[in-house]
Amino acid sequence: MKISKTEILELLDKDLEFRYAVAGYLGLSEILKRLEGLAEEQVELRKEQVSLREEQIKLREEQIKLGEEQKRIAEEQVELRKEQVSLREEQIKLREEQIKLREDFNKMLIEIQKINVRLGRVERTLEKLTIDVEDEARSVLKHMLKSIGISMEITSLTLPSLELNLYGVSGDTCLIGEATVRAGAKLASELLGKLERLKAENPEKLRRKIILVIYASLPMDELIEEAKAKNIWLLKAMEEFHKPKRLFIELQT
Repeated sequence: MKISKTEILELLDKDLEFRYAVAGYLGLSEILKRLEGLAEEQVELRKEQVSLREEQIKLREEQIKLGEEQKRIAEEQVELRKEQVSLREEQIKLREEQIKLREDFNKMLIEIQKINVRLGRVERTLEKLTIDVEDEARSVLKHMLKSIGISMEITSLTLPSLELNLYGVSGDTCLIGEATVRAGAKLASELLGKLERLKAENPEKLRRKIILVIYASLPMDELIEEAKAKNIWLLKAMEEFHKPKRLFIELQT
């Protein structure tokens, strides 16, 4: 049976029990609504808690990663420190080696200076010996040529292409040669080479008869053999190592 609104209002006005029943109903409904609201809020809170837990998990993972990174950085720092120590030790060694090298270099410079002094003395001695040998050779050769009827002043010859420290001309005869303290077979070849250059470049310095001579205080055995083969007069002041049977060679024109 349906009750109209008018009847409901009358019951509320007249019936106390009905009024309490409706009031109780209305209060319970409000409570239920509030409970539903609270339930929804709890759901949202749970979602937020889940989200917060996920964030916490992420943060912990990041913390773990940061911890590992810090550990790795710490290990690298340890390695870097070891390398720095090693580099410092290497630098110390290098400095010590540099100091030693400088000391050795200074010692070497002193030795070089001493050697230069000795070489200077040797060069001056050799120069003096060479000059003495050349002067001796000119004097001896002048005397020996005079003994076979040839009067010749012997000097030296300096041209753009060659030098001879023994050179003389007398009539149709010229002498070309070298004077030295010690000589090997190479000197004979050099003398013949100079003769060929004179023929090609300065024929006016030659004569029809040519005497090839090497004056050597200490000739090596191979020079003596070469002198015999090349018809070169090889001698020193007190000894003739080789005198050609025919002293002159004829210049071919």
